[in-house]
Amino acid sequence: MRSAELKTISLEEIEALAVGAWILGTGGGGSPYLGLLNLRRLYAEGTRVQLMSPLDLDDDDWVAVVSNMGAPLVGQERLADSRNIARAVRMQEEINGIKFRAVMSVEIGGGNGVQALMAAAHLGIPVVDADCMGRAFPEAQMTSVAIGDLRPYPCTLYDPRGIEAVVTKVPTWKWMERASRKICVEMGSIASTSKAPRTGREVKDWGIHFTTTKAIGIGRAVQEANRRHEDPIAALLATEGGKKLFTGKIVDVARRTTEGFLRGTAMVDGSDADRGTKLKLSFQNEWIVAWRGEEAIATSPDLICVLDSVNGHGIGTETIRYGQRVTVVALPAPPVLTSPRGLEFVGPRAFGYDLDFRSLFSPAAAGA
Repeated sequence: MRSAELKTISLEEIEALAVGAWILGTGGGGSPYLGLLNLRRLYAEGTRVQLMSPLDLDDDDWVAVVSNMGAPLVGQERLADSRNIARAVRMQEEINGIKFRAVMSVEIGGGNGVQALMAAAHLGIPVVDADCMGRAFPEAQMTSVAIGDLRPYPCTLYDPRGIEAVVTKVPTWKWMERASRKICVEMGSIASTSKAPRTGREVKDWGIHFTTTKAIGIGRAVQEANRRHEDPIAALLATEGGKKLFTGKIVDVARRTTEGFLRGTAMVDGSDADRGTKLKLSFQNEWIVAWRGEEAIATSPDLICVLDSVNGHGIGTETIRYGQRVTVVALPAPPVLTSPRGLEFVGPRAFGYDLDFRSLFSPAAAGA
């Protein structure tokens, strides 16, 4: 086994991670707050979690890939328990007869950005500084490992009533999404999951690296700006090379939980330089398209982030409400997502919108 440099994650870094992951969640991934409460308790009891570089993995190491699956609104109603995600990982070990070297989140965005830490706290293994999205997406096939055509199975699902389920084999990632989503809906539209195990080689080739560190850095930038009474959104944009899209007040929200997703729209009435105009945001767990009139001014996979205009914290599709003062920004997506094959999985057409993706961070259409 290769010697890996392990860094103990401090509670202060976990607090920053929760802020940064909520921003990278682009409205989805579930709120990190309940997971943060779990980790505060575990740290108070003396537990510590360690972080390792993906480059320190041996090619034949096994890495567990974890997430909560389901509708974010339901995740707010069913309190998180770190033991659930750890059990989903143990199920994978039992089914496959393997021992995991480390664990990582399928997505760094939202509450799923801290799920790997919650699992690691019980499993006694480190967290890999990587994920498979660099943000959050709603469906199983919307990952870098699916873009890389890696094996999509098996997937384990666990819920707090002790229901255990396994999707043992499927022909494609899209079928994994369909089969596991049906199980998730029966579990109450929320489930702890451990996705198909990945080897160290696969994580090095297809993981999106150092995203936990990135989320911590984003959180720290926003926290420090707030401490200095400076503009936290300006600090975020400077840190990530992002762009401000719109500023205003939420004047309408329409959402519904259906088929294990939270779907709908939010309308923003412009203020300041955007006064007299409106922005519509369409979402499927995450913010997918931002519309100014009939024009789509930003689309997935660029990160569309709705932020509290005062403190710069992320606002989720399940927590957005009338009267909130918000600033909508865009952040650049990882290159694997904007590749021609990546756009087949996470571009606007993957969500049912007849739109060509044009990155706000490239002069030409991505993939052209």
